[in-house]
Amino acid sequence: MTRYQVQLLDRLREPAYTGENRCIPCTLANTGIAAAVAGVLWVAWRPSVATVAFVVFLLAIYLRGYLVPGTPTLTKRYFPDAVLALFDPPQASGVEDPPADLERILHDAGILTHCPDREDLCLSEDFKWEWHEEIDHVRSRDLSRDILADLLGVESTAIHFQRHGEAYVLFVENQRVGTWESEAAFYADVAGATIIPEWTANWGALSPETRSSLLAGLRLFLENCPACGGVVELGEDTVESCCRTIDVFAVTCTDCGSRLLEVEQPEQLALA
Repeated sequence: MTRYQVQLLDRLREPAYTGENRCIPCTLANTGIAAAVAGVLWVAWRPSVATVAFVVFLLAIYLRGYLVPGTPTLTKRYFPDAVLALFDPPQASGVEDPPADLERILHDAGILTHCPDREDLCLSEDFKWEWHEEIDHVRSRDLSRDILADLLGVESTAIHFQRHGEAYVLFVENQRVGTWESEAAFYADVAGATIIPEWTANWGALSPETRSSLLAGLRLFLENCPACGGVVELGEDTVESCCRTIDVFAVTCTDCGSRLLEVEQPEQLALA
């Protein structure tokens, strides 16, 4: 392929809807439309024209992300939300257990205590100090890899990381074993998983799902960002995936914008 041809393809390419941003439902829907139109041409005209047309349609979908203008908007509007959710990019593990149960486990371990100045739960001073010390200690990808290898019982060379937007994804060999909203959330969980066994004797008896929920829920109580040290803020936000718009509760570092926790709002709350 000549340099001119490469430059032409780059000009035709639409980055907003290709690569990591590609909308899989849009691609499938447009491929179906392309096949249907090519089938009509095959029957009504001649096979050679249908074949050329289908190749051109597929090239357009590959370069642009869609064939029919407005497909991303139409997909969001008319595809069932449950179907679109299947094609969301990797999402971080949320707080799956009832919050009261998580709070009880953390409170019984002495990790959470009643706030001195309000009716709420806060990190105990001893745990908060120890957690932030450990976060500072593991704020390195190589060191985190070694700690995770020890926690997971695998060789450190088997561990690697990928990014999907801001999401931070952990793989052991070729298997995805963990996803975090950001690198900051990842460091918080690695540090938490390192020191929590010293605070609760039954940590090893908890299911991986419960441990993941505990670590994610614990991020709600962070006051300073693991990435930049800035203030942490709880609020509501609207996020865009390739296929849909999602209302979430979000814990965010105000200085650097790192997302520490993101939980999809229940429908009845999102509509309130």
